[in-house]
Amino acid sequence: MAVFCLQTGFGRNTAMAFAKETGKQKSSSNIERVELPEKVKNSRILILGGTGRVGGSTALALSKFCPDLRIVIGGRNRDKGAEMVTKLGNNTEFSEVDINDSKSLEEALKDVDLVVHTAGPFQQAEKCTVLEAAIQNKTAYLDVCDDTTYASRAKSYMNRALDANVPAITTGGIYPGVSNVMAAELVRAAKSEGKGEPQRLRFYYYTAGSGGAGPTILSTSFLLLGEEVVAYSKGWPMTIEKIKLKPYSGMLNIDFGEGIGKKDVFLLNLPEVRSIHEVLGVPTVSARFGTAPFFWNWGMVAMTYLLRLYETLRDRSKVQQLVQSFDPLVRAVDEFTGEKVSMRVDLDCSDGRSRIGVFSHKKLSESVGISTAAFVLAILEGSTQPGVWFPEEVTQGIAIEARETLLSRAAQGTFNFVMNKTPWMVETNPKEIVAVHLILTAKL
Repeated sequence: MAVFCLQTGFGRNTAMAFAKETGKQKSSSNIERVELPEKVKNSRILILGGTGRVGGSTALALSKFCPDLRIVIGGRNRDKGAEMVTKLGNNTEFSEVDINDSKSLEEALKDVDLVVHTAGPFQQAEKCTVLEAAIQNKTAYLDVCDDTTYASRAKSYMNRALDANVPAITTGGIYPGVSNVMAAELVRAAKSEGKGEPQRLRFYYYTAGSGGAGPTILSTSFLLLGEEVVAYSKGWPMTIEKIKLKPYSGMLNIDFGEGIGKKDVFLLNLPEVRSIHEVLGVPTVSARFGTAPFFWNWGMVAMTYLLRLYETLRDRSKVQQLVQSFDPLVRAVDEFTGEKVSMRVDLDCSDGRSRIGVFSHKKLSESVGISTAAFVLAILEGSTQPGVWFPEEVTQGIAIEARETLLSRAAQGTFNFVMNKTPWMVETNPKEIVAVHLILTAKL
């Protein structure tokens, strides 16, 4: 059962839709069709990396949300492209394109209304070639970047995007992406109540195995292990410290609630930490990630402490070699662990209040596609202004009035989706806490 209820300032219809006691999970195969405005309902969408797990799942989700959209699968492998076209059917075509070749990109972007860049990993990429090509061709842009340096470089194209009147979102997708929007809504709700200022926001992510999302996710994980973690902390009396920490350190055991339970999570260097700190002004921000089975976490910790291997994790070509070695083993283990994904966003305020949001899905490979498709629809509907924006930027990224719709679309297929609740209300065994609360209340 998917549950969604934001107590302050969120639509009643959405709350009712996700809180209804049906006893059944809304399957991602039954994505509700979206009626786009007439002028954009036949838009041509180019998905770069469309033959991969993330791009392919995005194309599939878009075809279900809006069958009238014309989807172009962009990639280098014609055989895989043909398979995707056959799978998606009408209104789909393949375009052979190399994202590192400006002429190839320019040709692929002809007559395209929006380009979705899913061809990661984004770590250690030297240029934002797709974004630059999109701006030059006056094509709307979305990426699923999960790298701090790349996201910062994308933001440097702001003036060029403004001059070209091109709307662009960087760090869209599930996390970062939907997680950013969840954080923005928690902060907005807290401020609207006016009882205390947001002080600390923490992102917690969990994926069983690789989440079924393919070698790219594995590459991203290894490359992140080679990056120093950046977090922010409020010092005394009013100073903000930018802290640098060892990757995959600072373990915490976090309760992700229904269907997931308690999982160990570790610090990683993720772009939403910096953007939430700078855009929303939250003093203390960090992000942690964990996986299953438990020995994968042990292995990732070991990698960061083995100096020789740690240096290898800073070399993109060597990481690709590691992925080729590890991928068959990861696929085999995935058969037993499943593909569940969950994220929990915690916000603490100066008055002592804590509010959280939780988003859990049975398959990362499906959920990331649905989430990315939700961002595509938001851009097509005009909720993003010209320029290069993070999802949480108030009026230019995903407009406040469009957040409810984006989150409700992204939450299709979730088995647990709650917003703006106190922690004990969503954790695995709240009965004990409630019982203690009742006893204390009776005594008082």
